Amino acid sequence: MHKVGLIVYPEFSPMNLGVTSVFEAANWKLGSKAYEVTLLSERGGPVATSLGYEIQTSSFKRRTFDTLIVAGSVIPPAATPALLNYLRSAVHRTRRIASICTGALVLAEAGLLDGRRATTHWNFARNMQRRYPKIVVEEDRIFRIDGPIWTSAGMSAGVDLALAMLEKDFGTEITRAVARLLVVYHRRAGGQSQFSALLDLDAASDRVQTALAYAKEHLGASLSVDALANAAFLSPRQFSRLFREETGRSPAKAIEQLRVESARLMMDAGRFSAEEIARKNGFGSRERMRRSFVRAFGQPPQAIQRTLSALSA
Repeated sequence: MHKVGLIVYPEFSPMNLGVTSVFEAANWKLGSKAYEVTLLSERGGPVATSLGYEIQTSSFKRRTFDTLIVAGSVIPPAATPALLNYLRSAVHRTRRIASICTGALVLAEAGLLDGRRATTHWNFARNMQRRYPKIVVEEDRIFRIDGPIWTSAGMSAGVDLALAMLEKDFGTEITRAVARLLVVYHRRAGGQSQFSALLDLDAASDRVQTALAYAKEHLGASLSVDALANAAFLSPRQFSRLFREETGRSPAKAIEQLRVESARLMMDAGRFSAEEIARKNGFGSRERMRRSFVRAFGQPPQAIQRTLSALSA
């Protein structure tokens, strides 16, 4: 039996409890109690969530687990000395220690992330890097595994983290079955971006939104300003002006952003060659795709593919 402890504290976000559903569903699909999940806090007893209601917990003192997960909160948590000491001692007797969202700041304060690569919610990543310069903070990741330490991005990414744990423990088939049961992705790869180009490019007018939707459906085409303007029922000049006003960038930059995001998702799927990915997303050549990836992610597609392969190995 895998013993999992989820460490919470006052004002933690209830969304963290979503990770427990992964382990619950795994037990159901496996037909046995493969995971035993315990909600933990420093003193035990009732702990209030950020919404005000309370949940019952057990004290983490003198307790040992196979997996420890530190919950996150909307406001970065202030770790107590007792929690920091517990984590420092637990790292020597726990198979893996993980964090959800801002829970990474607790691991950082405990020194568990020093010399490691880690992630957290994008809104706190740069502050975490400044406060803890010994950590390599990768702000645009869903989750990161570095040895026995696992960190995830925003709170919904905790589900991806838990699915990745399940996959390590019981394999791909059971993980897919659990993901289907929970009606979520099989799991997003750790290297997948935290950001969505379409969300980032949200536009106020129906015409620009229509052009963006058209672009997403025709990434393999040339997608000139004339073509986008035609989809928006505007002149090229009117379209370019309105598009920049609403999105803060040129149509060409926006299309490149959509293309690199789509290409990265295809890499995550692992079913396409580099030539296919470049062609289907309108780059025209692998070299043009490489230059776009370096501009967007600071590294070429080959480096991202190597990272994805290592995470799925």
